Order: sequence, then C-alpha cells, then structure tokens
Amino acid sequence: MSNNIVELIMRSQRGEVDSFGSLVNIYQSKVLGLCLKLTGNRSDAEDLAQEVFLKSFRSLKGFRLEADFGTWLHRITVNMYLNYKKKNSKVTIFYIDDPVKTDTGEINREILDESADPSQEIEEKEDRNVIKQALDSLSPEHKAVLVLREIEGYSYEEIAQITQSSLGTVKSRMNRARQALKEKILQTGMTKAGKGGEI
Repeated sequence: MSNNIVELIMRSQRGEVDSFGSLVNIYQSKVLGLCLKLTGNRSDAEDLAQEVFLKSFRSLKGFRLEADFGTWLHRITVNMYLNYKKKNSKVTIFYIDDPVKTDTGEINREILDESADPSQEIEEKEDRNVIKQALDSLSPEHKAVLVLREIEGYSYEEIAQITQSSLGTVKSRMNRARQALKEKILQTGMTKAGKGGEI
C-alpha cells in the first residue's frame, strides 16, 4: 500500500470522515465492479457496495496496516454478498432486459446495433445469456470463488484470505464451480462453448 493510503486509513481510524471519503473514491470502482459481477445487476450492486463501505467504516479500527486494504474490502464484499444470498435465497430478481410477459406470449426488449451482423449479434447475446444463467445457477460460494479467480484475477491464496477459507476448500470449490458451469453450458447446447479456452 502507498504511504498516502496508509495515511488515509490512519486518519479514518481516528474518525476523520473526509479521509474515509477519499478512500471510498479510490476503491469505489473496484468494489462496485466486484459487486456487479457477484449480483448480476446494477441496482443490487450499488446497494451492496454502499453496505460494504458502511461496514468497512464501522470495522476500520480493527484493520491492521500490514494487510492490503483492497483485499480487506473484497473480503467484506464477498462476506456481505454471501450473507445477503442466504437471507434472500427465495427472492426473485427481474432484470430490465428480461422479456415482458403478456397474455399472448413474451416480448423481448432489446436494441440492436444496425451496423452489426444481426445473426452474429443474436448468437452472441444468446451465449452471454447462457453463461449468465449458468453463473447464476451456481451456489453463492461457488460463484464468488469463480468470479474472484477468473474475472478479478486473484490467486488461490488470495481467495482463501478473502473468503476466510482453507486453500483446499478454495481449490475444491473452484473445481466444482468450473465443472458445474461447464455442465450447465453444455446442457444448453451453447454454440460457442469451449471456444477461447477452458471453462
């Protein structure tokens, strides 16, 4: 961590709200990005990010300066996401691009780029939907590990620290998550499954 970050943390630990506001400005995009990948929609991601920063401010006195502040924030993010999913496991979430159900069927809401190849764009959108549905079908613990490793680029050791799990547990969850994701994608017959490397 840079000396500037350490100084802001120390001031925030003394209760200086402006210093904590500076920390929020520095880390907001990373935390929001992770929240978006975990929740799958902007509204829930923004709510989760706000809760993460509130929790981190309340817990800041216990933060050890030898730790990495970004990793600490990601740990809070993942824990709050997992707790939220446990409490709200029966909540149905509707997305703005989900089809509208009518008496005569469904109407899709989408705007196509006129310069693009329509069939290719439709195929890519279908593939993205398959991957999103496959990710959403994973347990919150498996989804969190997969997002941290494959999207955020954390090492297994860092993920173990963030999730407060053993290295063996992280590797086991990752293997199960990859296998479940692969099976779900292959079940749907996705046209591009396997392109671009391993799932």
